[in-house]
Amino acid sequence: MPTDANTAVVILTKNEGIHLARAIASIQSIAKQVVIVDSFSTDDTVSIAEKFGAIVLQNKFVNQAKQFQWAMDNAPITCDWVLRLDADEIIEADLQDEISKKLPELPPDVVGVNLKRKHIFMDRWVRHGGRYPLIMTRLFRRGHGRVEDRWMDEHIVVSGGRTVTFEGGFADHNLNDLSYFTEKHNKYATREAIQVIGTRLGLLQSDPGMTSEASSFQASCKRFIKEKIYNRIPFTISSLGYFLYRYIFQLGFLDGRSGLVYHFLQGYWYRFLVGAKIMELEKAIAGMKDKDQIREELARLCGLDLGDKK
Repeated sequence: MPTDANTAVVILTKNEGIHLARAIASIQSIAKQVVIVDSFSTDDTVSIAEKFGAIVLQNKFVNQAKQFQWAMDNAPITCDWVLRLDADEIIEADLQDEISKKLPELPPDVVGVNLKRKHIFMDRWVRHGGRYPLIMTRLFRRGHGRVEDRWMDEHIVVSGGRTVTFEGGFADHNLNDLSYFTEKHNKYATREAIQVIGTRLGLLQSDPGMTSEASSFQASCKRFIKEKIYNRIPFTISSLGYFLYRYIFQLGFLDGRSGLVYHFLQGYWYRFLVGAKIMELEKAIAGMKDKDQIREELARLCGLDLGDKK
């Protein structure tokens, strides 16, 4: 396989047998190393990874940020560049070609590459509602990138140089059903609620890594708006307003019936659920003053290990 790009691809897995072969096949032409960090899968994830010749490591999962950073600290990566890829994502042929041709020619001051992600839902590309392109830093020079230490909405941040953006196709296409989608987002909502409460109360270690220089400008702007404006509005108003903005003003209605399902669930139901969980958790810890006691109670309620924070 071509190795001019000198890239290691890191994929985090837990029972991703339905997706993994597709993901690895999409990066074979650009990956010199494929590293799978598995959370003790019970399906055929590991055997699929081994069939493709990937390096397989096992580590207990706490959250996405910690798992990826564990990979960076422990995987035997020797390549110059590292690509973070989710198991349900695909690097399309035009981006494969772009990485192969452009990556070896980038000047030394370029330490990160932003990719334009498209979302496929119910086998249809969600083109509207502000969902394309989602520009995120996923490819970085080894030694110049790390993942933010967050419970939710973590991003790769780079240091020591600048980022550029490639134009090729990069798709998030999960093959599971709506039950999986809603169960996953229910877990996401819990983690995001913990992130919001923990930040408000100073329970979580601050990670100031997300800036327009250290990551994509789009991602840093969204983070600023969410934390400085959106999260300060009552969720009963903000979640509805966000959905209407996406669906009407950002033309989400043009995505058809499947688009309505997606925008409603991801743009309204999920945002409302996050707000409701924040309300529920804040009620549970009302009157508590000791931060360790609050952290223990939140950990008990959510089933998350918050002990190593702060």
